[in-house]
Amino acid sequence: MRTSIATVSLSGSLTEKLAAASRAGFDGVEIFENDLLASPLAPEEIRARCSDLGLSIDLYQPMRDIEAVPEAEFGRNLRRARHKFELMRRLGTDTVLVCSSVSPLAEDDDALAAAQLSRLADLAQEFGVRVAYEALAWGRHVSTYDHAWRIVETAGHPALGTCLDSFHILSRGSDPKGIEDIPGEKIFFLQLADAPLLAMDVLQWSRHYRCFPGQGGFDVAGLVRHVLSAGYDGPLSLEVFNDVFRQAEAGPTAVDAHRSLLVLQETVGVSRPPAPVVPTGIAFAELVTPDAEPVSALLGALGFARTARHRSKPVDLWQQGEARILVNTGPAVRRDGTALAAIGLESPDPQGAARRAEALLAPVLPRRRAPEDVPLEAVAAPDGTELFFCAPTAPTTHELPGWRTDFTDTIAQPPPGTGVQRIDHLALTQPWHHFDEATLFHRTVLGLDAQESVDVADPYGLLRSRAVTTPDGSVRIALSVGAAPTEGDTHAQHIALATGDLVTAARSFRELGGRLLRMPANYYDDLAARFDLTEDELATYQELGILYDRDAGGEFRHCYTRTVGRVFFELVQRDGDYRGYGAQNAPVRLAAQRTAKLLTGG
Repeated sequence: MRTSIATVSLSGSLTEKLAAASRAGFDGVEIFENDLLASPLAPEEIRARCSDLGLSIDLYQPMRDIEAVPEAEFGRNLRRARHKFELMRRLGTDTVLVCSSVSPLAEDDDALAAAQLSRLADLAQEFGVRVAYEALAWGRHVSTYDHAWRIVETAGHPALGTCLDSFHILSRGSDPKGIEDIPGEKIFFLQLADAPLLAMDVLQWSRHYRCFPGQGGFDVAGLVRHVLSAGYDGPLSLEVFNDVFRQAEAGPTAVDAHRSLLVLQETVGVSRPPAPVVPTGIAFAELVTPDAEPVSALLGALGFARTARHRSKPVDLWQQGEARILVNTGPAVRRDGTALAAIGLESPDPQGAARRAEALLAPVLPRRRAPEDVPLEAVAAPDGTELFFCAPTAPTTHELPGWRTDFTDTIAQPPPGTGVQRIDHLALTQPWHHFDEATLFHRTVLGLDAQESVDVADPYGLLRSRAVTTPDGSVRIALSVGAAPTEGDTHAQHIALATGDLVTAARSFRELGGRLLRMPANYYDDLAARFDLTEDELATYQELGILYDRDAGGEFRHCYTRTVGRVFFELVQRDGDYRGYGAQNAPVRLAAQRTAKLLTGG
């Protein structure tokens, strides 16, 4: 299906918005009136610019407070409409959006509304324009799609139809099944938006919290199925009012928007992109650093051994159990401290995973590699993290996965280590304007399941977190957004390492020279009140800075290293079927990291 986006959904000038929509792959745009009024380009120039970019102008919007008003007021409305229809002729668009009136002059009179909309359609028809009448969820007298359709049906004018907007329909809890009773040719336009499920005034909800389909809690796909069943054959168009999107760079937002429509079309069965290939494990996490010494010291204290070195790049492989960390000190690495730059995802079909990612607009990353290096498929996540799709270790022969053959062993047998078994999860801090985009990306491109979003109290505000996982927990990625991360900041990225005996692992880490993050004594006083732990357990936990949580499935113990650059490690022990991440303890950890930063600088 054709795709379109309202210019109000993107930031920047009108020319910037048009360019971003075109680069992202949209077929058309809705021109929002305020964007046109603020543009230095004449309507004819905007029309030419869109044509050059391969964009149609699918809708001009909005016209407000038109119908069911006293005759003198309606006369003024017709004069205004004539001017707008002349403008639309210059723009080269033939459909105008008319919102249900919120004017205090509007009367609760459907017959009057139908008669005046019919007269408006008479005028529009003279200019070759169609009028799409939309029910605003906060309309004064018309606030539901079925009410708006009854008025359109009563008017019975060929140039008058309805516009359906998923936000206005779903925010009011209306049943979209009735859309199937509307003739498809009378649905002149379809606007789509999702939104988080919030208990607030619907106008404020609409103006500030709309998001792209798949990022909120509405069943947008279900609504679209009803619209298609009615016979609608126009574009799928996004109209999203969102404070974050309006401040973010237009290009990435437009890509995220178009990705949401590609996934929506797949969901409703009108397109078939390559199927998701769900990863089966974490092959490695790659750190980039200008100084390998502090990273090496930390990994050594954690019980990792430098087991191999890349044969053509300055990249070392550190390993313990099934946990593998790459340390990259190449010339192109970042100079603002150690950072988690890449993740290797074990995939049963790396090429299929890459095809899926590319089809959903994930940037394919070119790689600088020697002729003998194993080719790896790689794409960029919204935050810039590189994702490599790797063949897993053969379960029966235990042959090395392809990427591992690029490394030359440096030791024959690693030392015993501290009991780390594997990477339990990765925590990635997102740019504040990419959080919803990152969730949609990991869910749709990688096929991960998104858990509920959690708000955590940080000493300087709120930290929002949402985990995306495989059903069996073999891949867990916690996405978070808070204050902008800086070196040593509490919102740095971190790697959680699974162990079967956290106390032993923590003690071994200290004996090997590592420093654990200290937790306040008040935490352990509260822990004693909340859980039936023995005095010895509490004393041990306080000594080592171990945090504790429990749910219906099991228990969770975890502790943290100090931060190196923008990265720290977490040691975790899961018992039973505990599937969380210790969110209850996050405020204490964040405060402890702030304190450590102030006292020691890291």
